[in-house]
Amino acid sequence: MIVKGAETFNRKIANILIIQLGDIGDVVWSTPTFRAVKDAYPQAKVSVLLRDGFGSLLTADPSLHRIFEVKRYEGNLLNKARAHCSFIRNLRQEHFDLVFDLRLDDRGAYMAFISGAPIRVSIFDQHFKWRHRLFTHLVAPPIPDERIYGAAEQSLQIIREFNITPYDTNPKLWIDDSVMEKAYQLLGNEGLSPTAPWVSLNPFSRWAYKEWAYQKWVNIIDWMWKEYTIPVVIVGSKEEMKRADFIERDSHGCVYNLTGRTTLDELAGLLSLSHLHVGVDSAAPHIAAAVDTPTITIYGPSDWHDWAPQGENHQVITPERDCAPCHQKGCNNTGTSECLEELQTETVKRAIREFLDENSNQSE
Repeated sequence: MIVKGAETFNRKIANILIIQLGDIGDVVWSTPTFRAVKDAYPQAKVSVLLRDGFGSLLTADPSLHRIFEVKRYEGNLLNKARAHCSFIRNLRQEHFDLVFDLRLDDRGAYMAFISGAPIRVSIFDQHFKWRHRLFTHLVAPPIPDERIYGAAEQSLQIIREFNITPYDTNPKLWIDDSVMEKAYQLLGNEGLSPTAPWVSLNPFSRWAYKEWAYQKWVNIIDWMWKEYTIPVVIVGSKEEMKRADFIERDSHGCVYNLTGRTTLDELAGLLSLSHLHVGVDSAAPHIAAAVDTPTITIYGPSDWHDWAPQGENHQVITPERDCAPCHQKGCNNTGTSECLEELQTETVKRAIREFLDENSNQSE
């Protein structure tokens, strides 16, 4: 069934599963959907299915009953099969009444089907017709001229067709007290006061074509210390530690390197204490926005209309080229983005200066 207008379900909904097997940013931007579904069905248990390792971001979310993670099992083929069967059994034992799959991927479609839920919802796409057989309801995609931009809309457009209306479309991450204690401890061990102004910085992305030259970040760090005596805390994953070491080593400013030293929930706790977050298009600005920290984010070939945090506390720096966003993996898919190579440090300094000067005036 293709749903083209508001529809309601003709049965009692007591147990709901929302499948979001995207990246960290996708999970963060799906939090308005999690809240809206819980608000629409307050008596129901709402669970989520995520990729392995992402669940810690949502453990304190009061809207959620359980968090499942699709794991990559180790061992021989037999052990993997046993572990996978055990996972499926645990999933089916929940007796879900309704499943929303928020993405157009293979695994999400299979998981929705094997959940055993009698109502399974996803979005229609003419390029993925085979997966339509695994769902009972398909939401017609929005007409391009009527499209609402914003990352949250990618999942909200699905639930809106079932009379589920969000009261707030901003992402929100809840942080447990124990996680905040760890964040304070991390800063304290570095000799940095959590109450003093400091700026978090994430220069890294999973894709090199979204990154800005590291030496330019060194220039930004040194300038912030010289101009404002504000220290910088570099954050990132374990895979990015060596690159962070390069920036720390070359910098003459006050910089603390916490790259690879936090779990995802601890990163959220840390970013909630940051005066400002600056970086490239990656998971960090989404997490920062979801814990109410202002952001300045550099975008190149990816589309900021869809992914940039919304609101007056969030600023986007975009290339001056007419070809951006090109949605390519670098110029001519080479892995290198000329629009970012041309971006000067003065442009980024100007955005940071405007934020710091304005907030300094407000605090006086």
